[in-house]
Amino acid sequence: MAGAPDSVALLLFFVFWYVGNACYNQYNTMALTAVGGKYGGLTMTVSTMQLGVCTLYALLLWIIRINPIKICGLQLPDKMTFPKLSMSDLMLTAPVGFCSAAAHSAGVFCLGADPLFGQIVKAGEPVMSAAVNTVFYKKPPSMAKVVCLLFIVAGVAFASLKKGDDGAYALKFDERALLFGMIGNTFAAFKGSENAKLMKTAGIKERFAGVANQFAVTEVLAFLISLPVMFAVEGAKFGEFCELLKTSKELQLGLAVSGLSFYLYNELATMTIKHTGAVTSSVANTAKRVIVMV
Repeated sequence: MAGAPDSVALLLFFVFWYVGNACYNQYNTMALTAVGGKYGGLTMTVSTMQLGVCTLYALLLWIIRINPIKICGLQLPDKMTFPKLSMSDLMLTAPVGFCSAAAHSAGVFCLGADPLFGQIVKAGEPVMSAAVNTVFYKKPPSMAKVVCLLFIVAGVAFASLKKGDDGAYALKFDERALLFGMIGNTFAAFKGSENAKLMKTAGIKERFAGVANQFAVTEVLAFLISLPVMFAVEGAKFGEFCELLKTSKELQLGLAVSGLSFYLYNELATMTIKHTGAVTSSVANTAKRVIVMV
């Protein structure tokens, strides 16, 4: 591998994953605020358009045939040729794309409802990942990871306590953020496991020609899956969204930067899963959210 050793590159991938997520949170909030916030009726549209930006970026990479993401790990960029997938391969990838679309949209609704509490709820993702892997994939976590999960549960519960006017602590949370956060955690857990399962399919790694291609295809599928949902639930306000997009610099910048940063930090996350695992990646994801909240 040209450039830094893989161990150093992996560490840097984690660092830029965290930085990219912080950037996404900032500009995602900007885009949602520009369309009226959680009661503006355009949250699903913002979520889908972010995936649209991801799709445009993926198409650009296939056109120029170079993926610069490994520069983040001080390694030379990889060539990125268009994957040679069959219809059967796309069908196998569709569950990952569906879970990706659902996890992303639920996450946008969650963070749009309450950005801080949304991070707290989403920090519980490793617990859901462990449960999903145990129940549906027969891969229970090790005892060491179970102990870590207990601390995560305790941390999430403690972070949800708020001090009242009387000085007493009580559980206080946004129900909308809690609901969509849990939905997002569930689909994120399935996405990680389905992604790992997909890459074990005989010959599919060669047909994808790299993790970057697999991720790009997943994001394109997520966008295509999200489009009909967007028009079904918010189609009546799409004209209003288009007018806002023409006039609001905050919406333009928020969508562009949040969409691109979402693609980049999730591509880095996918690359870390290749070297770690679904539950380990979820634990790292929780550490990322703690840093973001601090």
